[in-house]
Amino acid sequence: MIHTILRAMTSISPDGRGAGSALDPSGEQIRDMAARAVDWIATHHDSIRDLPIAPRTSAAALRELLAEPLPAEGRDFADLLTIFRDVVVPGTRHNGHPRFFGYVSAPGTAVAAVADFLASALNANLPAWRSAPAPVELEHVAIDWIKEALGCDPGAGGLFTSGGSMANLTALAAARHRHCGDTVATHGAAAHPAPLRVYASTETHHSIHKAAALLGIGRANVREIPVDAHFRMDLDALVRAIVEDRAGGAEPFCVVANAGTVVTGAVDPLADIAAVAREYGLWMHVDACYGGFARLAPSARPLLDGMSEADSISLDPHKWLYLPADCGCLIYRDPEAARPAFSLDADYTRVTQTEPAEAFAFWDYGPDLSRRFRALKVWMALAHAGSEAVGDAIESNIDCARHLADLVEGSADFELLAPVGLSIFCFRYLPPSARAGTRSPADEEELDRLNERIMVALQQGGSSYLSNATINGRFALRGCVLNHRTTRRDMEILLDDVRRAAEQVVRETP
Repeated sequence: MIHTILRAMTSISPDGRGAGSALDPSGEQIRDMAARAVDWIATHHDSIRDLPIAPRTSAAALRELLAEPLPAEGRDFADLLTIFRDVVVPGTRHNGHPRFFGYVSAPGTAVAAVADFLASALNANLPAWRSAPAPVELEHVAIDWIKEALGCDPGAGGLFTSGGSMANLTALAAARHRHCGDTVATHGAAAHPAPLRVYASTETHHSIHKAAALLGIGRANVREIPVDAHFRMDLDALVRAIVEDRAGGAEPFCVVANAGTVVTGAVDPLADIAAVAREYGLWMHVDACYGGFARLAPSARPLLDGMSEADSISLDPHKWLYLPADCGCLIYRDPEAARPAFSLDADYTRVTQTEPAEAFAFWDYGPDLSRRFRALKVWMALAHAGSEAVGDAIESNIDCARHLADLVEGSADFELLAPVGLSIFCFRYLPPSARAGTRSPADEEELDRLNERIMVALQQGGSSYLSNATINGRFALRGCVLNHRTTRRDMEILLDDVRRAAEQVVRETP
């Protein structure tokens, strides 16, 4: 019986080639699977505007359709593709829809999807040059292109990560090691005699607090700095906090600036924060996961002045480079300053090459050993479209958000709750009773409840999708334009959809 199973799994022909098993299909079978998959991809691409954005389903309903015991025998690929097409696709949220404005989510592009397919087929592992020489060199090229787009010095370097959270964690690890040296790395955080302090605005992404917790710095040692009316870090408050902490026996070592906050898209005064970091000897990290690539858009470029002065910059190419997840990125202004935080000798990783470029290892600059070939989709997408086309698409996204803001400010039934800096917008619906005169705290709470119900009704409607945010204590309908397909007309449709959702909610309210 065992021999029968093994023969079925391997099916080796006399010439040593696979005869077409599930684990080793023939070229003809691969072409058939790929043709069926590509046909679905092309149809999906052409029909994305016509799909309901979010599914109306439940976990129980999906599990009933998908759950089964571990299959002992295989089945035909066509059957599996049918389950994908008829169950998985209708049961997912379609982030590629031009009116999906929830969170900070890109649609992906066709060429990048093909690149992911090719990378998976090649299955290169990129811990070091010796493991995958050409893929590693291609990652260096893609990183060089990103450095150029950001205006970084030629001596900067970096690597791709799973996403922005891992990039932020890696940057804080490098910053901590520069300040503490090997003591903490060897003996743990308790070996350092004083509390370490990280500074970040109240608008900073929670991944910074998570990184502090995981690295033993402690969430309580991330000191949150107030923001101004445009949700940018208050520079005077930052300086006061540093001085107070030093006087109190703590050790400031890192300041995190934002190049596009996740709630409002605000960009901190980067050049001014860089000057403070230099004065007080702090590592400056810029969380540019959302907004960093806006430097390719002429109208946004001045907002990002000073970003290249940072010691490290985290980015998400799977956001504003329109790539499918996952693909984060971390740039170091001086890679050798970060290397001691991650370099660790082991016999099985010993490098025997003597040529520096060929002795290169990514594990010296981040925590990962195994690394997938993410660089291929970055390189292929930029090489295929060109940076000017990507910049034009980003500029169009920013224009759409500004157009939405103009429509809101020119309306009687909506209110803008935060200025639009990049492509994030925050607003709320106002019923007739709330459009004139002063509003009491009870009125504001009722508006919060009304707009939350509107958001749920909008999401269930399927034509447009917004998420939520809290702005100055108030519930906001929040959207982010991050799709190369989105047009000004989509912004107008969005407001009409919100109005219809509001009418529905009012009609259904007792």
